[in-house]
Amino acid sequence: MTLSTDRSPEHRQGTGSAAEPAGGMDASENEPAVGADLDAPLRFGITAEDYMLPARQQIQMVEPTGLLKATEAQGTQPGHEYQLPSTDVLLDAYRHLVVGRRVNDQNSALVRQGRMAVYPSSHGQEACQVAAALCLSKGDWLFPTYRDSVAVMTKGVDPVQTMTLFRGDWHGGYNPADHQVGIQCTPLTTQLLHAVGVAHAAKLRGEDTVVLAMCGDGATSEGDFHEALNFAAVFHLPVVFFVQNNQYAISVPLAQQSVAPSLAHKAVGYGMAGERVDGNDLVALMAVLDRAVALARGGSGPLLVEAHTYRMQAHTNADDATRYRQDSEVAEWLDKDPLKRMRTYLQAQGLLDDAAESRIAEEAEAVASQLRTGLGEDVPVDPQDLFRYVFSAPTTQLKEQAAMLADELARDAAPQETESAQ
Repeated sequence: MTLSTDRSPEHRQGTGSAAEPAGGMDASENEPAVGADLDAPLRFGITAEDYMLPARQQIQMVEPTGLLKATEAQGTQPGHEYQLPSTDVLLDAYRHLVVGRRVNDQNSALVRQGRMAVYPSSHGQEACQVAAALCLSKGDWLFPTYRDSVAVMTKGVDPVQTMTLFRGDWHGGYNPADHQVGIQCTPLTTQLLHAVGVAHAAKLRGEDTVVLAMCGDGATSEGDFHEALNFAAVFHLPVVFFVQNNQYAISVPLAQQSVAPSLAHKAVGYGMAGERVDGNDLVALMAVLDRAVALARGGSGPLLVEAHTYRMQAHTNADDATRYRQDSEVAEWLDKDPLKRMRTYLQAQGLLDDAAESRIAEEAEAVASQLRTGLGEDVPVDPQDLFRYVFSAPTTQLKEQAAMLADELARDAAPQETESAQ
């Protein structure tokens, strides 16, 4: 069972296009030259600084209680204006949100049962995951981190293939080219460089491709973060850098990583636009990321979006989160749960009834069952795989090593065959 939903960009917004500035956008401006990102604020009628700096308040459309905020209270300002996503988009996003939460909880159980080696849960961050995948069109690329399994699934990768990496297999489980999804990256921040490389190649080929690169707040302390953003800005590449600020880089709180007003403020240093959004507000996330993708596709260059969210569970099953944060802190974020907030909002709008809830819950349970079955099966092991996929054409040394191993395995098997024959 795959969970992707391919939608054309024009179906994502409820009224109008969130990518279009006041006064409209001339189609001839969609293919600017290097450095033409300075034209973007002119089209919005604001200064370059106001375009690049995030809105003074983070964008939030739905309160933690599930109530829709008045437009003037959503944190928008000229050049940072967002349209409410359409009903169909929000219902589809909620469906993925429910499935994502069920997958997170199921995988945590599979780790305890020994059927997965490790799992970095995104429980509490699922809204970011879902929005990151659904804002992209067919042909756009997603580069996830190790915590972004829900985003990978939402982009269309089979759930069992998505989790193959975490069962300790030798490969990532899926072919990135089949889904335009990079392999989930365990080394911190390297996926940003890969994302920029794909975007650069797409631009050189004249392809209509946007790349969304995901990372955490800890990644912003890495040199690869600087190199990726600087290269993307200088070469004016269609990349949306999506930072999930879940408050901790394993055990290090954000205050010990950066004293910038926000991580979104880092964008201006590279000459790109930044924005802050409530990472537990799926409605706002869809609006902000849809607009960022549309701007990147329209030639405005790279953008940086920071989502404020929270990792409700431990970093991984090997982590003891109680050593560096208080239960009272976690309790505060329970009231901001993205799943509960979205359910309350949809019910209040008359868009979600018991029958629909039941159908979505059944789908989520079907995915969980698929994971239990798939990850419970023994995987055939071929020792020759150690050498088969190192180079496209095996070197002399690899051939020698493969032959040595084959000989050893054959000699080990000979006594067992003799005993069984007797």
